[in-house]
Amino acid sequence: MKKLFLLCATICCTLQLSAQECFPDGKPIPDWFRRTEKVDQQSLGRRYRITDYGAVADSTRLQTECIQRVIDLAAEQGGGVIVIPEGTFLSGSLFFKPGTHLHLERNAVLKGSDDVTDFAIVKTRMEGQTRPYYAALVNADGLDGFTISGQGMLNGNGFRFWRAFWARRKWNPQCTNMDEQRPRILYLSNCRNVQIEDVRIANSPYWSTHYYKCSRLKLLGLHITTPRRPIEAPSTDAVDLDACDNVLIKNCYMSVCDDAVSLKGGKGPWADRDADNGSNEDIIIEDCTYGYCHSALTCGSESVHNRNVIFRRSTVDQALILLHFKMRPDTPQRYEHLLVEDIRGNAANFMHIAPWSQFYDLGDRKDIPLSYAEHITMRRIDLDCGAFFNVKPSEQYRLSDFRFEELDIRAKQADLDPSTVDGFRLDDVKVNGQTIK
Repeated sequence: MKKLFLLCATICCTLQLSAQECFPDGKPIPDWFRRTEKVDQQSLGRRYRITDYGAVADSTRLQTECIQRVIDLAAEQGGGVIVIPEGTFLSGSLFFKPGTHLHLERNAVLKGSDDVTDFAIVKTRMEGQTRPYYAALVNADGLDGFTISGQGMLNGNGFRFWRAFWARRKWNPQCTNMDEQRPRILYLSNCRNVQIEDVRIANSPYWSTHYYKCSRLKLLGLHITTPRRPIEAPSTDAVDLDACDNVLIKNCYMSVCDDAVSLKGGKGPWADRDADNGSNEDIIIEDCTYGYCHSALTCGSESVHNRNVIFRRSTVDQALILLHFKMRPDTPQRYEHLLVEDIRGNAANFMHIAPWSQFYDLGDRKDIPLSYAEHITMRRIDLDCGAFFNVKPSEQYRLSDFRFEELDIRAKQADLDPSTVDGFRLDDVKVNGQTIK
C-alpha cells in the first residue's frame, strides 16, 4: 500500500504543469523556492551606521556594548538596518531584536573576540540538546523577516580556540566539543522568513552557522570557509540545520573542516519524544560549490528525522564523502525521501553509511532503537572517488528503496552489494566504464 501511494503521488506530480517541480515524496515545491531576489534595503527602514554612534574600527578593542546599544536603539525606534562600514570591529556576542537587520559593507569585518568570556552564556541549542552554552557572535531568536546582507565578512577569529582544542585533545584524547567550549559565528532560533545573502563567513571557532527551528530560510551566495593549515579548525560545519523546514541553500561556496551541510534535530534514546527536537523537512540545496569538507551533505549525527531533501546541480572538490548517513545506535532515526542529482567532481566516498558510536549513550534504554534510511535516489552523478558504495550492514538500521540512475563513477573500490538494501534499483549505472546490474 505504501509503495502504491508513492507511485500514485509520482504520477500525479508528473501530470502537473511542466514548470511545477515536486519534492521526492511527490509534494509540489512551492514557488517560494524559486524567488531569489536580493534584499530590498530601502524597505528595511532607517540605516544605523555604527560609527555614527561611537563604534571604532579597532581590531584590538571590544565594540560589543556600543554595537548592542545601536541594535537596541533601532529596535526601540521601530527597527532598521545596523550597518557595519569598512574596517574591522571586534565584538563579543550580539543579539538582534525585532525589526532589526544586519548589513556589512564592502571591506567591513565584524570580528569575534578570541576570549570566550566575551560571549554571554545563554540557554541555547548545542549538539542535539537544549542547554546553557556560549552565545554566538551574531544571535537572533523569534524574529520574522530578519536579514543579513552585504559584501563584508563575519570573521570568527578562531585560531586561538582551535589551538586550545587540539592542545587539550593531545592531553586528553577523549576531549569533546563540550569540554573545550567555543562560540559559533551565527545562531538563529525560532525565526521565520530569513534571508542571508552574499556575506563571507570565515574562521569560526566552532560551527559556522547554526539554525534551530527556523522556517522559510534562504542562504544565498554565501562564502563559508575555515582553514586546514597552519592548524585545522575542528568541528566547523558550514551550515547546521536543526529541526528546520522550508530551507533554500543556493549559489554558496563551502569549504570547512567538518561537514558542509549537516542535518541535525536531536539525539538520545528517547529523542523522538522530546519537544525540543524535530524534523528537517523540505530542504533544497542547489547550484553550490564545495571545497574540502568531511561531507557535502550529512544526515546526523544529532538527527531524528529528515524528509524531502534535494541536493542538486553542484560541484564537489576534495570532499571526503558526497552523502553521509550517520546512524547512531542510541537514537531512533529516519532519513527518507532524499534526492541527490546532477553532481560533478570528486570525493573520497560516493556514499557512506555506518554505525556512529562517537560519544553515544543509551541511558536507561535497554534496547538499541531501530533506525531507517529509505527512498534515497542518486542520479546523473559524474564522480571520481576512492570508494563507491561504502555501506556497513548493521542490525541497528534498515535500508530500503534506493535508486541509482545515470551514474558515471570512477572508483578505486568499486564494490556494490545490493543485498544491503531492501529494494535496490540500478538503471544505467557505470563504474569504471562497466555497467552494473
